[in-house]
Amino acid sequence: MSAGEYIESLRRLGPRTVYLFGERVENPVDHPLIRPSVNACAMTYRLAELPQYQDLMTATSALTGRRINRFVHLHQSADDLVRKVKMQRLLGQMTGTCFQRCVGLDALNAVWSTTYEIDQKYGTDYHARFRQYVLEWEEKDWTVDGAMTDPKGDRSRSPSAQSDPDLYVHVVERRPDGIVVRGAKMHQTGILNSHQILVMPTAAMRPEEGDYAVCFAVPADDPSLIYIYGRQSSDTRKLEKSPVDVGNVHYGGQEGIVIFNDTFVPWERVFMCGETEFAGMLVERFAAYHRQSYGGCKVGNGDVLIGAAAAIAEYQGIASASHIREKLTEMVHLNETLYACGIACSAQGAPTAAGNYLVDVLLANICKHNVTRFPYEIARLAQDIAGGLLGTMPSEADFASPEVGPWCRKFLAAAGPHPPEHRQRMLRLIEAMTMGALAVGYLVESMHGAGSPQTQRIVIQRQADLEAKKALARRLCGIEPDDLVPKE
Repeated sequence: MSAGEYIESLRRLGPRTVYLFGERVENPVDHPLIRPSVNACAMTYRLAELPQYQDLMTATSALTGRRINRFVHLHQSADDLVRKVKMQRLLGQMTGTCFQRCVGLDALNAVWSTTYEIDQKYGTDYHARFRQYVLEWEEKDWTVDGAMTDPKGDRSRSPSAQSDPDLYVHVVERRPDGIVVRGAKMHQTGILNSHQILVMPTAAMRPEEGDYAVCFAVPADDPSLIYIYGRQSSDTRKLEKSPVDVGNVHYGGQEGIVIFNDTFVPWERVFMCGETEFAGMLVERFAAYHRQSYGGCKVGNGDVLIGAAAAIAEYQGIASASHIREKLTEMVHLNETLYACGIACSAQGAPTAAGNYLVDVLLANICKHNVTRFPYEIARLAQDIAGGLLGTMPSEADFASPEVGPWCRKFLAAAGPHPPEHRQRMLRLIEAMTMGALAVGYLVESMHGAGSPQTQRIVIQRQADLEAKKALARRLCGIEPDDLVPKE
């Protein structure tokens, strides 16, 4: 699809039950709080239209041989994984926010390989079902929401031990024609900008928790679904007429809750149902792909914030100060370190039994663990360079006021040839990315998206292979023989 066709396709979806600020939203696509996130997701289609970006934004389908958007592609090589990270950095640069579509791509590749291995063990036909789904996904160029995170309730208890079973998505009825599910998925990035929802379990399951080990797809306009849109810091600025105070003029992020209120799923859209021992595999593979993603998208956002910090230093006449140059250098160092991790875990990727490529799981978790830290330091340095006006600047209405506007422009003048408005706009962008609406995508997502820090540490501990490292040390210090010592 083109970007315009994508936006129109959202308008053609059936009626959806969407709530925002406690009120029903009849037209999510054009709501001023939601439209910036639609624009950001549309960029994944727009860049694929442009010849200069097609090498990154498109790929050759492994199923049909046709040219497809890379966001619907089964990774066929380590080079595909590298190109994914480069594509995400580009989109982060072009939108300055979360563009939402990578969660579906990561779910696509995780479910593809996991269903194959379930079928190999049990003789089921989940993979064949999913293959048919992917063919339609490619053909229609859907945006698919990959839905993993459940409410979880009392996190000291497993899914089946919760006082309310609906705190994890689960099967409540098995019928000859399909299943009925109930529950909710939280923190769903781009949920209202999606054509489909691909649901996965949120954790490894015990053998008795078969009802919770479920993976399926439903249309985003299924009438049983209820959506609740999430708030963001300073989000009501999007309701104002100001094109300045919002910070990022055209683009934004989106998170929401989707409730499955006795949702029926036909068997052809069910890709796991009770195979508890494979729930953990699916979670780990999705998490690894998604943790790789953060080495691209957040780096692109970081490029924008570094550029804004460098620009505001220029506007304020401090660009040549040695401490400013040093801070900008540190921001670049941190940002490129994240990118290096994203590229590294991609370059070390290897094929799964199903044939598509999986990232190096250890390095993907190292990548995301760094992402939980470095963007916060980059944001701190940006605020340091920006100065106190970041939190005290008058509104655009004051700058436009006949009474006080001249005073605002006089006393908030920028250095050299730069007009006060340029300083004003750049400060608002830094504010939005570090403590406003865009901070959800740049900072909160960096901390909690694709799993909070402790989840990465658990995987790092499991993948570290300390026994092999101890053997290296024993050989070198002489506790164990070294058969590799050169002989005379």
